[in-house]
Amino acid sequence: MEDPQRYPVTLQVNGSGHRIEVEAWVTLLDLLRERLQLTGTKKGCDHGQCGACTVLVDGRRINSCLTLAVMQDGRSITTIEGLAQGDTLHPLQQAFIRHDAFQCGYCTPGQICSAAGLLAEGQARTVADVRELMSGNICRCGAYPQITEAVRQVARIAPDPQEEAPPCGR
Repeated sequence: MEDPQRYPVTLQVNGSGHRIEVEAWVTLLDLLRERLQLTGTKKGCDHGQCGACTVLVDGRRINSCLTLAVMQDGRSITTIEGLAQGDTLHPLQQAFIRHDAFQCGYCTPGQICSAAGLLAEGQARTVADVRELMSGNICRCGAYPQITEAVRQVARIAPDPQEEAPPCGR
């Protein structure tokens, strides 16, 4: 039996150039995790429904499980590993820690990459916008209020006055 045909793919991943030969069916997610050992990007549903595999391609957020690696030839990919600058965390990473916006942490890389893309898009002007534009990223633990607050803070969106908690017992 003959080996399957492989295709050359050139990518900039987190600022580093890579030239890799892949079979036509290899997803960007599998290339990142299995060939480049960038395991921060998670494989959740593998059907584009959970957002755990969200990365940035040329600054735009995508589900890496839904795109083939060969389709991204010549593109710039940013994963969770590429957001920090050395030992300095990205402001979203700092905000997620500050607001305890993760519980089990499995969805966190996709949530943060999606939020970075959301900020770059510049369309979120309200807390409701953040919720809607982040709705493709599922958190099984239900940390949505903390995630929303972390993104809201970094985006410098005013808090929603209707969501202010009433004073306890007074």
